Parts: sequence; structure tokens; C-alpha cells
Amino acid sequence: MGIDTTRAILGDLIGFPSVSSQSNLAIIHYIADRLEQAGAEVEVMPDVSGQKANLFATFGGAREGGLVLSGHSDVVPVTDQDWTSDPFVMAERDGRLYGRGTCDMKGFIAACLSSLDTLREAAKTRPIHFAFTHDEEVGCLGAQSLVKLLAERPYKPRLCIIGEPTSMQVYDGNKGCCEYTVHFEGRPGHSSAPDKGVNAVEYAVRYINRLFELRAALVARCPPGSRFDPPQTTLNVGALRGGVSHNVIAPRAELNWEMRPINAADMRFVKDEIAAFVSDTLLPEMRAIAPEAGIATEIVGEVVGLEPMDENSARDLVFALTGQNHAGCVAFNTEAGLFQAIGMDAVICGPGSIEQAHKADEFVSLDQLSQCLNMLERLGEAR
Repeated sequence: MGIDTTRAILGDLIGFPSVSSQSNLAIIHYIADRLEQAGAEVEVMPDVSGQKANLFATFGGAREGGLVLSGHSDVVPVTDQDWTSDPFVMAERDGRLYGRGTCDMKGFIAACLSSLDTLREAAKTRPIHFAFTHDEEVGCLGAQSLVKLLAERPYKPRLCIIGEPTSMQVYDGNKGCCEYTVHFEGRPGHSSAPDKGVNAVEYAVRYINRLFELRAALVARCPPGSRFDPPQTTLNVGALRGGVSHNVIAPRAELNWEMRPINAADMRFVKDEIAAFVSDTLLPEMRAIAPEAGIATEIVGEVVGLEPMDENSARDLVFALTGQNHAGCVAFNTEAGLFQAIGMDAVICGPGSIEQAHKADEFVSLDQLSQCLNMLERLGEAR
């Protein structure tokens, strides 16, 4: 198989509008059919809604030492984007393939599916697994459930290549992504008597100020030689909504914020510090006036990052496959850290550039797909 087959498969994949808000079952069953026809053992794993599913497939049987090729099947919406052509009908122009998901990350999936003969041969050396997930774009929900199942199995894969768009460069680290919505419930009243109410917006602002203090602490906590850009764990306040009028004590407020941790220790540090501030300071003050007052935190998503390690067999394998000898770190989140968290070595390397992801006229070049095919072809030679 080669670039022509990859192009054709990618066209099929783009034709499935697998936006995260919709079902991904059609694209998962398409992938499952191709894998089954090639002789793979295929598991389709529906979620509790029955409208989404992960796929896990294997060449080479259940034994130690397996390698996972991982990608997500969902894409971001095209709403309010000005596309030159239909985003769900692949178009080719000047050596580029355009369509939603071409680089993020159906191009990698297409390359895997067009390389099944090679990968089946490579499975004589080590098992080759395929993990194609749902809802990566909205919190890596599919991968979180998948790794829990893998962790419980007697034979767990050892290595994982996540084919996110890196222009086929090797990355052995990415920051995590933790998103929260905090709901503040106060007590309304007339603004002329502020001591008789609990202003939810004011307490939300104090919460934000504590986040800003922690932001400074995270700079001080940054380990020397961090390869991330920026090097430290970051915090962002995305939105604050609340109140009803100029002269009414705000009864409710809602705060959206996120953290991008460089390691699990920073993630715990921020969560513990902000939880202590809420329980020891904010809530006692609020409830001294209004016992019904409260602060509730909704976890929108918590995904650990891929922490760079001195020893990483997945990275070293991709070095051997691509001829590279340097790995970088990225600030965007991937599913890689979830595989690392269950004891696997993981690396990120795939066709296309993150600069095209999520934008109108998203594309992947034929040259990038060819480089990916070459990497997969060489898996049969690796020992």
C-alpha cells in the first residue's frame, strides 16, 4: 500500500463528520471493518450513552511488549469558520489534502490503515495494537476509559506512539490540561446594606486573586532546565459571570479557569492550595452571614501530561524509525500522558502541523503523509 491508498482512506475518514458533539460510531465501524479484513482482533467499546465508542485492535495476540498506535476519531466543529471547500469532503490542491481532521488526526489514522500489511508483519516481532478513541477534543474522555481497561489486563502494551500533528518531529513531553467551572452561591440584597448579603462575585474575585498568587508560586517551582515553553505550569482565568444589576448584591457567580501542569506534583499543589483557601477562608466567611452560601467546583476535564523521562523506549524507537536524535516538548495536551500513567513509555509523532489544526481549510501535505508511511514501513524492520 502507499500514498494513493492513504489518500483514498483519508477521503473516506473525512466524510464522517465525527464532531465531538455527535456520534462517532460510523467512523469507528469503518475502521473496525478494515482492521478485521486485515486479520486483526478488534474490540469496539461503546460508552455508557451507546453513541460513542473506542476501538482497540491487535495484530500478534495478547502477549507482553506490545506497541500501540494511537489516535482520536473526533474533530472540532466548523461552525463560523470560512472554508474554501466543504470541510467534510476532502479536496486536494497543490500537494495538500484539505478537510476537517486531515491533520488532527485522521491523516495518521489513514496512514495506519493503509499500512496494515506491513504492521501485521511487524507483529511477528512484537504485538501491534491500534487505539482509536472518542472525545479527545473535549477532555480525552475516551482515552481515560480505555487506559483503565488496559491497566486491568494481564498483558499490557509497553510502548505507545500518539500520532498527533507534529510535522513528523519527535516530542516526548506535553503539558496536562485541567479545566474547572466554579459555582459561587451567595445571598442577594440591596447594595446599600452590603453587610447583610454575601456577594458571590466578590468571593469569586478573591478566588481569582488566590489563583494569581499561585501563578507566581508556580514560576518559583519550575524545575531547572524545563524544556516546556513557557517552562512552568500555567494558570488561565477564562471567564467570570455573575450578578444581576448595579444595586443588587450578586447572588451567584460562575468562574471558568484552567491549569496546564508540567507534572503531577504541580497539579496536586494547585488543587490542594485552592481547596484549602476555599475551606479555611472563603466558606467560613460566607457562611458566617449566610449558612446557605456555597462554593462548588465542577471538573470539566483533568488530563495528565506526558512528563519527559531520561529513559523512554517509545521515543528511542521513533528515533530509530525516523533518523532523528532530538525530542521536544509541546504546551498543547494529548492523550500520551494517560498511557504513561499506566506504566507505558509514550511519544508523540505524526503527520501535519498543529498550526493547521482547528482552523478553516485545515490540511495535511502529501509529503507529511509519505514521511509517516515511511516510519510505519520501518516498524517491520525494527527489533
